[in-house]
Amino acid sequence: MKKGKFVFIILLLCVFIMQPICFAFSPSNLPLHNGIDVSIWQGEIDYERVRASGIEVVYIRSSEGASYVDPYYLRNYNNAKENGLQVGFYHFLTATTVEEAIAQADFFVSLVGGLEPDCRLAMDFEQFDGLNIEQINEISLAFLRRVEERSGKEVVIYSDAYNARDTFGEELAEIYPIWVADYDVKEPEGNGKWETWVGFQYSDLGRIDGINGNVDLDYFTEDIFLSDTSKIPAPEIPPPQPNDTESIIIKRGDTLSDLAIEYGTTVDRLVELNNISNPNLIFAGNTLLVPINDGKRQSITYTVKRGDTLSGIAKRYGVTVSQLVNTNNISNANLIYVGQVLTIPTETNINDIGHTLYKVRRGNTLYQIARMYNTSIAQIVRLNRIANPNLIYAGQLLRIKN
Repeated sequence: MKKGKFVFIILLLCVFIMQPICFAFSPSNLPLHNGIDVSIWQGEIDYERVRASGIEVVYIRSSEGASYVDPYYLRNYNNAKENGLQVGFYHFLTATTVEEAIAQADFFVSLVGGLEPDCRLAMDFEQFDGLNIEQINEISLAFLRRVEERSGKEVVIYSDAYNARDTFGEELAEIYPIWVADYDVKEPEGNGKWETWVGFQYSDLGRIDGINGNVDLDYFTEDIFLSDTSKIPAPEIPPPQPNDTESIIIKRGDTLSDLAIEYGTTVDRLVELNNISNPNLIFAGNTLLVPINDGKRQSITYTVKRGDTLSGIAKRYGVTVSQLVNTNNISNANLIYVGQVLTIPTETNINDIGHTLYKVRRGNTLYQIARMYNTSIAQIVRLNRIANPNLIYAGQLLRIKN
């Protein structure tokens, strides 16, 4: 062998040896199921056309962080189910501590409580805000375990190929399957931890009939499906404060005397509940415990505005037109006038519809209210036909549960 050829071969061997080792990364089983994942960004979706295009599985974003609810998550769930699609949910995790991860897991499960997903509940954790590898894995493990515990369902990790390789650890890979994102490739990059995948998001620029604009495209294996597709129970989460109080957020300009009047209590009682040393010094953004008495709700009033109708007011407060007519001695249900003060019949409504009612306070969220009554956000949204779960207003009456 000529010397030059020998040197060339040695160089080739060195280059080969120095290359990173590639691990086989294949689906956990066959056949593969065509899927998409969606959120509010896809807008109104025609799921009949989506199904006709060959899509079998749809993952739906339900939530993000500690309080954001995707306004379309229930609409997407109901319409996808009605058209025979297999449905899963994912939560976009933003926690920076284990405690925050557990709180976000509870929030996630509260949203999907009462629903019947077909696929594993997914954790989407991809923005780490300066966390180190150990912290990321601790937070992930806490979130996944809590979701499993509260929902009784299996879970899956969603991750891009880079974080699957360099961020998430072997302990997670040994316990939980992965749904991996890797675009413009025929198969995802191996990572040396997971030998197989149960989901492969291969494009974020997909076009599917029934959806305006781009949508993520996925392949899923049989292992993405739940072994038990029964209804997720509403989480039995203890209230975050005593049963006779609730927590509110102090707003700029609030004073203890104003809040005492609003919540039917005294400044002394608020000082006692909150261990306040200086009643003249409270801070916007802090929480404050205020007393409530759900068993003795008082009627509330509403001042008619231009364009109001009795049916619109009735829908807003969860009562019937006939209840408003009877309570306010209205002779003509089609004739109300601007400035007229109407009494909203809360006690009558409780008896008539058989539901507990809750009057929304300033600073309330649906998640807080769901926790107070050990129910799910989905249940409250359904009972009250709420279009945007992030938008409720002070004074609104909500049906809670039977």
